Amino acid sequence: MEKLFHLKKNGTTVRTEILAGLTTFMTMAYIVALNPNLLTGFGAEGGDLWNGVFLATCIASAIGTVCMALLANKPFVMAPGMGLNSFFAVVVANIAAMTGMTYLQSFRSALVIIFVEGMVFVLMSIFNVREKIVAAIPMGVRLGIGPAIGLMLMNIGFGSNVGVYTENGGPFYAMRDFFGALTASYAKEQMGSGYPVMVLTVITMFLGLFVIAALDHKKVKGSVLYGMLAASAVYWAGEAVFLHVNPFASLKTASFLPPFGDLAKTTLFKLDFAGFAQVGWFTLITLVITFCIIDMFDTIGTLVGTASRANMLDKEGKMPQMKEALLSDAVGTIAGSLTGTSTVTTFVESASGVEAGGRTGLTSIVAAILFLLCMFIAPVAAIIPAAATSAALIYVGILMLSNLKQIDFNDLSQTLPVFIMLIAMPISGSIGHGIGLALISYTVLKLCTGKAKEVSALTYVLSVIFLLKFFLAV
Repeated sequence: MEKLFHLKKNGTTVRTEILAGLTTFMTMAYIVALNPNLLTGFGAEGGDLWNGVFLATCIASAIGTVCMALLANKPFVMAPGMGLNSFFAVVVANIAAMTGMTYLQSFRSALVIIFVEGMVFVLMSIFNVREKIVAAIPMGVRLGIGPAIGLMLMNIGFGSNVGVYTENGGPFYAMRDFFGALTASYAKEQMGSGYPVMVLTVITMFLGLFVIAALDHKKVKGSVLYGMLAASAVYWAGEAVFLHVNPFASLKTASFLPPFGDLAKTTLFKLDFAGFAQVGWFTLITLVITFCIIDMFDTIGTLVGTASRANMLDKEGKMPQMKEALLSDAVGTIAGSLTGTSTVTTFVESASGVEAGGRTGLTSIVAAILFLLCMFIAPVAAIIPAAATSAALIYVGILMLSNLKQIDFNDLSQTLPVFIMLIAMPISGSIGHGIGLALISYTVLKLCTGKAKEVSALTYVLSVIFLLKFFLAV
């Protein structure tokens, strides 16, 4: 272990790394079920495809994460990216409508886009193009990426991660519909039967948050993981006592055998190049560019932001082994296309493992093993309540705000782009879009203040690319 991951050099231990890997996995285990739901219309396209995408999610996540561990020795975990998977589902539906192909055929055709994107990223990583793009991001913007991701994590924790659906519709969110309502009676009327669930969710979320904070204050290793487990216990007890629901009922009828046959039948090595060609080259090129831009800056933002929280950046704000980390992302994306899922990228939830003490690739290896085991224990992972993972996301998000103290608030060229990014990232739900708006703001501000020479040529290029993407929907 020591020779492979250099634990002592990074100030960590095997126990700490294992706890960190468990923590990261638990905060992002939702992707195992959510990704196939999003890519197959929540099962509307048939159970065979759902099963195939489910296994592809586990396998591709594990492959990309192992590459991150062995090539870069970083505690970052990969999985099919949120936002990118929803966009992929829309692309599949549009291809089906344009060509008359079945959903499965268009799905296989769209996987070619992901494959091409992955190959482009492999070449860009080998020739250090992506690393140069990272270096072109101004220092102020780089310092602001971590806090912006922190706000995004808090927004996920309070919002989309804990939505409640009822007979009155939904989703209803904690901050918008529970705390946002003028009175408790109004919230109860709006949510209907979901109100008790929301009350339990809110109590669980805050209890978990306070437990994590208290344990961390006492310097307890693995405080995030223990807080999540405590929150889960509270939620399960609440379900049993107040909602009269058995939280473990699904385990009685659950199947623990991976549906490998469905994977082989639907998506494994099923790239449809003929269907891909039917879409039209201009459309295909714009789709590949769009996926590349979103994935590139989501990954760059996650790596830089999370690494800064773990003190992994050098004096110039660069992360060692960035090239290897980006290459791992590209390999994960190719693995995803060959097995049957959308773009695989570094997950922002990796910050929870970093906060739990993870500093090396051993953290990633633990999470990768859990992804593979999830093919057999998916029903167990499915009963971890979202409220418990929200507590961890909110806490990590709060801690990531600390990087704001490194920003020179007397320099408007730093503060304006950073604060635009702080607002844009959680609202848009995209790390890439937040960075894009920050780069554009930085460039325009420098031009308007007569300091155009301080902007690098690559920063100008990136700003123009984002402008084209935002206004021409490229």
